[in-house]
Amino acid sequence: MPRAGLTRARVVAEAAVVADEQGLDRLTLATVAKRLGVSLPSLYKHIDSLDGLRRDLAVLGVRELTGALTRAAVGRSGRTALEAIAGAYREYAHAYPARCAASVRAPAPDDDEHLAVGAAAVAVLDAVVAGYGIQGDDRIHAIRILRVALHGFVSLEAAGGFGLPQSVDVTFARMVDGLDASLRRQASGDPQAKNRTSSLFTDS
Repeated sequence: MPRAGLTRARVVAEAAVVADEQGLDRLTLATVAKRLGVSLPSLYKHIDSLDGLRRDLAVLGVRELTGALTRAAVGRSGRTALEAIAGAYREYAHAYPARCAASVRAPAPDDDEHLAVGAAAVAVLDAVVAGYGIQGDDRIHAIRILRVALHGFVSLEAAGGFGLPQSVDVTFARMVDGLDASLRRQASGDPQAKNRTSSLFTDS
């Protein structure tokens, strides 16, 4: 029998805890069911598949990350906003590695909820870029650059990809310095900035 009060939201919340502890790639429905104290068939009363659960974790991760970035950016603009959201992104990745990893899953074209939370996340980055005075298509390129840089860094960090002894904190700070300088050059209309940026970053 399913535990009284068990809901889809409760299943997703427990799955998020399991994934953060054990790794997103090691998440199984059997583990989640065991942690909730229910049988696997009972779990299917609330979710339809492991892929469906991963989708729900993606939505949860995007929603939580957006909240963290929004709180960090409130009342700030330009470099201070960039530093704040970069720090918040890294802190969230440290605290919830699997949710952060799940957050990059692309929504299905007909998944209105997933599309909406994704749009909210992009809006936060758009506000930061707009604070530099970047307009038009350049805003889209700048948002993509921020996503690639921030998520790429935290993903490598989570995977133990920075094995040399030099401070990773210093590397992160210098990356933010580089992003700030790049955004300032783009805002100033420097035609060389766009060429330099496109050679350093690729769209995911």
